Amino acid sequence: MSSRNVAFLLAFLAAIIYGVSFTVAKEVMPHYIKPYGFILIRVFGASLVFWIVGSFIKKEKIATRDYVRIFVASIFGIALNMLAFFKGLSMTTPISASVIMVTSPIMVLTFATIFLKEKATKKKLAGIFIGMFGAILLIAYGKDQNTATNATLGNLLVFVNASSYAMYLILIKNLTKKYHPLTLAKWLYLFGLFMVIPFGFSEFNQIDWVSLPTSALYKIGFVVIFTTVLTYMFNLFAIKKLKPTTLSIFIYLQPVIASTYALIVGSDTIDQLKIMATLLIFLGVYLVTRKPKEERT
Repeated sequence: MSSRNVAFLLAFLAAIIYGVSFTVAKEVMPHYIKPYGFILIRVFGASLVFWIVGSFIKKEKIATRDYVRIFVASIFGIALNMLAFFKGLSMTTPISASVIMVTSPIMVLTFATIFLKEKATKKKLAGIFIGMFGAILLIAYGKDQNTATNATLGNLLVFVNASSYAMYLILIKNLTKKYHPLTLAKWLYLFGLFMVIPFGFSEFNQIDWVSLPTSALYKIGFVVIFTTVLTYMFNLFAIKKLKPTTLSIFIYLQPVIASTYALIVGSDTIDQLKIMATLLIFLGVYLVTRKPKEERT
């Protein structure tokens, strides 16, 4: 199997894990653990794993200016990304959150156009506006379900998360050409840990570990090991061979996986607004990622 095909496989596996995680994390928050406390557990656990595993690879010297770049990437890929997502997910439903996440490829193109000076055609610009309209529709008019305490704010925070993750993909691409993924993961999560401690320390101290059911502990472990450690490693390996816009396309799978899993376990429902918003977002994503005729092979 070629390295490019391996990259596609890793990105596909990461998308499956992310899709399931919408419901798994929602079943723990906010009843057992508040979102920021959960983030602290997630980032601390991942940091510990990355630094232990990273000690078995050859130590790499990082250029001083690259520490700054890794720190900025950590803001968007770890701190803002996770804080906004878990807080938003605790307020909205798994399906709504997964639909909003599909705007990430659109935001990748937007940021690539602004910061990397990539050319944006009229069709792609139309896709950006159509996709954003679908996201705004879901954010503004999504109805609260039994599992949603504030769907409007929750959906908005998930959109912030999607935008933050898109910026992270733009920032991290060049760094993956210079350093081993484990080296990057170690420093990304160490910087991220210091940034989330002020937000999560108080909520972490409120956790009643004695009364926490075993099922919740398993779900916490799933989020730390699978949703955090494995998916970040998978994506760091994948982006070495794929463009940020290509990697972001795998986010399309998340609503399908998240919706299927959420409906199976009965944690969410489908309504007309979600269907309409989903169709608009997918149309926008299609227009954004569709290659012009002269570029097709």
